[in-house]
Amino acid sequence: MITVEKLKKNSAKTPADEAKKSDKYYYASQWSLMLRKFRKHKLAMVSTYILLFFYIIVIFGNFFAPQGTEQYDGKYVNCGPTPVHLFHEGKLVGPFVYGLKSERDPETFMNTFVEDTEQIYRLRFFTQGEAGGEYKILGLIPCNLHFFEAEEGGKVFLFGTDNMGRDLFSRVILGGQISLFIPVVGMLLTLVLGLFMGSLAGYFGGWIDTVIQRMVEVVRSFPQVPLWMALSAAIPKTMKPAQIFMLMTVILSLVSWPDLSRVVRSKFISVKKEDYIMAARISGAPAHKVVIRHMIPSFTSYIIVNMTMSIPSLIIGETTLSFLGLGLRSPATSWGVLLQETNALETIMFYGWKLIPMIFVFVTVLAFNFMGDGLRDAADPYK
Repeated sequence: MITVEKLKKNSAKTPADEAKKSDKYYYASQWSLMLRKFRKHKLAMVSTYILLFFYIIVIFGNFFAPQGTEQYDGKYVNCGPTPVHLFHEGKLVGPFVYGLKSERDPETFMNTFVEDTEQIYRLRFFTQGEAGGEYKILGLIPCNLHFFEAEEGGKVFLFGTDNMGRDLFSRVILGGQISLFIPVVGMLLTLVLGLFMGSLAGYFGGWIDTVIQRMVEVVRSFPQVPLWMALSAAIPKTMKPAQIFMLMTVILSLVSWPDLSRVVRSKFISVKKEDYIMAARISGAPAHKVVIRHMIPSFTSYIIVNMTMSIPSLIIGETTLSFLGLGLRSPATSWGVLLQETNALETIMFYGWKLIPMIFVFVTVLAFNFMGDGLRDAADPYK
C-alpha cells in the first residue's frame, strides 16, 4: 500500500534535487566513486572489519594477552582449553573458571587435565595483576593493565597450553604482532622496489629495460621455497629476534618485487604515449617529476589493489619460513613458530588445540583476498 508518508516523501523530491544528486555522482572524484562502490561489496566490507579487529587486538596485544611470551607453568603442560562458565549449580555466578586437576588417561596413559567443580575462580577485568607483567603501550608508555585474568590460584587458558605450559591464547595474540606486521613492512619495501625498477624500465627503455627484465627473469626462475631457504640460511642463529624480523622482511621483499615491476613497466609504456605526458616532457619537466606527478597517479588504484593482494602471499611466506625453522625461532613468537610445534603426528592426534594458530592464518589470508577483490572491483567505478 502507498501511504501518505510515502506520497509526501516522493512529492518532496523536486527535479532540482534529482539533478543535484545526479551532478554529485557524475562530478565525484575517482576516490569517492571507489569508496562508494567498495562499500557495496558486502564480503569485502566484512573482511575489512575483521582485519581491523585483528590489527587492533595485536597492536594492544600486551593488554589483551593474560601472559607474556616468556611466562610458563610446568604444572600445566599440554593443558586443553579451559571453558568459561556463567552458572554454577543453576546459580548465576558470572564469568568464572573451575580449578584444574591432573589425571592419568586409562587408555593412552597420558596426563590430562579435568575441571575441579569444587573450586571456582572468577574472572577479573581491567586488572593490574602480575600475570602478564609490565609492558609498554606502543613501545613508549609503561603500563601494567590487563584485560582479564583469573582470581589468585586460578588458571584460564582459552586456547590451552603448549609443551612448556605457556598460554597459547597469549602467544597467538603476541605472535600476530609479527605475523601481521612483517607482511605490511615487506609490502611497502616491495612497493618501493617494484615502482622504482618498473618505472626505470618503462620510462627510459633501451638497455636499462633489458638489464632490469633479465634481473626479473633470474629472480622469477628460482622456486620460492628453496630461494627462501637459501636466503634465510644466511641469517646467523645468534642474531636477536628484532634483527631477524628485519632481515626476514628484506628477504620477502627481494623475492616479491618482480611481478609488480613488470606491471608498472607495462603501465609506463602505455601511459608515456598519452598527450598530457608528452606535453609535460616537451615543456621541460624533469623525468622524476613527470613520473611522480603524472604517470604514477594515473594507475594509483591498481597499486592499492596490488598492495592489498600481495600481503597474503607475504603472510604465507613468513609462516612457511618459521614453520620450516628457517625464519623466526623461539623464544620469538609468530604464527609460523606456533605451527612449527604441530609438525608431529602426536600433536595432531592428542593436542588438537595447538592447530588454532592455523585458523588465524587462514582467516587473515582469506580476509585480505576478499578485501583485495572488493578494491579491484571498485578500482573501475565507471563500470
